[in-house]
Amino acid sequence: MTQVKICGIKEAQALEAAVSGGARFVGFVFYPRSPRFIEKDSARELALRIPAGVRSVGLFVDPDDALLEDVLGVVGVDMVQLHGAETPERVAVIKERFGLQVMKALPVSSADDIQIAAQYEGVADWLLFDAKAPEGAVPGGTGTSFDWGLLQGKSFGLPWMLSGGLTAENVGEALAALSPSAVDVSSGVEVSRGVKDPAKIRAFLAAVKAL
Repeated sequence: MTQVKICGIKEAQALEAAVSGGARFVGFVFYPRSPRFIEKDSARELALRIPAGVRSVGLFVDPDDALLEDVLGVVGVDMVQLHGAETPERVAVIKERFGLQVMKALPVSSADDIQIAAQYEGVADWLLFDAKAPEGAVPGGTGTSFDWGLLQGKSFGLPWMLSGGLTAENVGEALAALSPSAVDVSSGVEVSRGVKDPAKIRAFLAAVKAL
């Protein structure tokens, strides 16, 4: 079964719905501009509730070492997700310095954006393809998707996630077209921007399980 990541967790009820429903990844957003931003102390409390077999992911956007040290010194995450303009060289430095797996998110709006993935294949542990945000907007969690056909027939030397506008209603269509290692959802399981709906989380996980 395709694995699922529920991103932007801020509350215990959302976390419980994710892990009890079978999510294999849960994400905490440490980017202050995001409506899904969570303070490190709150994230630490939630991370301590995560059972074995579920991996915690810390999402950052172009973080410097000081920010990473500040957050990762408090919150025990299993993986760092880089959702900004981080170069392959920066990814390598973060991996070496912090000893954690790194997932590099790549914004997609055209076939050229897919080609950039090759630069990260020997460096990152995971790739994530997400819809490119409008100019000046917060990256990720926009609720919009990109043309999944851009990824058809593509293969990569590392596992990858599909993100961008996924919901319980359309994830089946996405997985009929593509075979990602995992799917990532945030806005598609929210009742309002940045507020997770446990019922929608369970519905999304059930939809993936049913495939």
